[in-house]
Amino acid sequence: MTPAKRMQNRITRLQQQLKRENPILVRVVDQYRELDAVAIKMGLLTAGESYATQISWWPLVSILGTFSAGKSSFINSYLETSLQDTGNQAVDDRFTVITYSPDSTERTLPGIALDGDPRFPFYQISEDIENVSSGEGARIDSYLQMKATPSEKLKGKIFIDSPGFDADEQRKSTLKITDHIIELSDLVLVFFDARHPEPGAMQDTLEHLVRGTQRRNDSNKFVFVLNQIDTSAKDDNLEDIVASWQKALVQSGLGSGDFRVLFNDKLAEPVADENVWARYVAKRDADYKRILSRIDSISVERIYRIIGSMESLTNQIEQHAVPRLRVALQHWKKRVLIFDGIIFALLFGSAIAGSIAMGYWEGALFSPPWADSPNIVWAIVAATIATLFVIHFYVRKKVAKKIAVSLSDTEVYGHLSQAFVKNTRWWRSLFHFNPVGWNGRVQHKLDGIRDTIDNFVQKLNDRFTNPSGSIKKTD
Repeated sequence: MTPAKRMQNRITRLQQQLKRENPILVRVVDQYRELDAVAIKMGLLTAGESYATQISWWPLVSILGTFSAGKSSFINSYLETSLQDTGNQAVDDRFTVITYSPDSTERTLPGIALDGDPRFPFYQISEDIENVSSGEGARIDSYLQMKATPSEKLKGKIFIDSPGFDADEQRKSTLKITDHIIELSDLVLVFFDARHPEPGAMQDTLEHLVRGTQRRNDSNKFVFVLNQIDTSAKDDNLEDIVASWQKALVQSGLGSGDFRVLFNDKLAEPVADENVWARYVAKRDADYKRILSRIDSISVERIYRIIGSMESLTNQIEQHAVPRLRVALQHWKKRVLIFDGIIFALLFGSAIAGSIAMGYWEGALFSPPWADSPNIVWAIVAATIATLFVIHFYVRKKVAKKIAVSLSDTEVYGHLSQAFVKNTRWWRSLFHFNPVGWNGRVQHKLDGIRDTIDNFVQKLNDRFTNPSGSIKKTD
């Protein structure tokens, strides 16, 4: 089966699943197919890729952070179960995808259950791991596992618990998975240990999680949680601990964010001063309520995010990919023509020098006796033209390769360097202004996709809002 056929089958299965669980998104997938066709023709995607697979179609909550920061305890508390092992040491060094189980049995499944199922966010992640760390793709069970539990709070959601970031031997692969999770998540809870809020103790987390949020257009999905804050109750310095923690985040590049504090009632030891303890509990309860509200709202936010992602991709193809390709192609054309001019001048000069050496210009400066030996002359001309063609296409390829390396190949809209190379194939003229696959008809097609997106948003708004206050008619 070709990669393109396999991708089409995967998207078809996705639509079948959505038809049962969230029918409004079935037509959204059709629009992703339309956008895929544009991107594939331009070279931004390969035939085996799709924008529809770069997002999670089910609400996804990720729990990230340092070791012993209370991630697993939070998950157990929220789900009202003892699903995840807890402790001060690294009790689980794998990413755990937690899903709803329709029966009363909790099950733990190996990583292949995620790597081979297109409905989950780690489909074929082993290939990405292999590209990052050779030989590690086959060890997918060392990185991933899935747990199913009958907790009602998991219906319609997926939770991901992560290993800590402070001491992982398989570093590159772990960070690759982390980046993948962050991209797909609707809500990212980043946990820190209140017992060690100083920058040195969480430097790794700050580096990879905090600084990266500032380059994102969806940074509002991050919630930074200072957990186990009850350990400071004896000293009654809640505000000082929180201020120090937030200062460390700001110094690491975080300009804004949603900051919350938590502790687990079952693990906490109340202090003798009831007023102090009541203040800690009140702060914890307010922040926990806010976190629960964020988790409960992601089902609705997910639909808007999926539609918004498609609109963003549409705009970025037109407003970023196409202009950047045009600039790169103009740069390529200019450099190739300069090289062609230099090479032509050298060859022409060499031909003149050769003709002089052969005596063609003797006795008739402007009327060389070519008629006496026309075959030699035409052979020289033909050889010169052939050499020009060979050198021209060699220069085209070399210059294109150098420019392609300078282009980013990790843009959300696809492989820019790949699209550029597609525009520099030998049969493409230097003087094409528009990139491959881009014209007025395609631009009109993107306008149609944007109009459809607006209709989707309006229908969603009709489900959740009623600005006029009128009574809606029901069928």
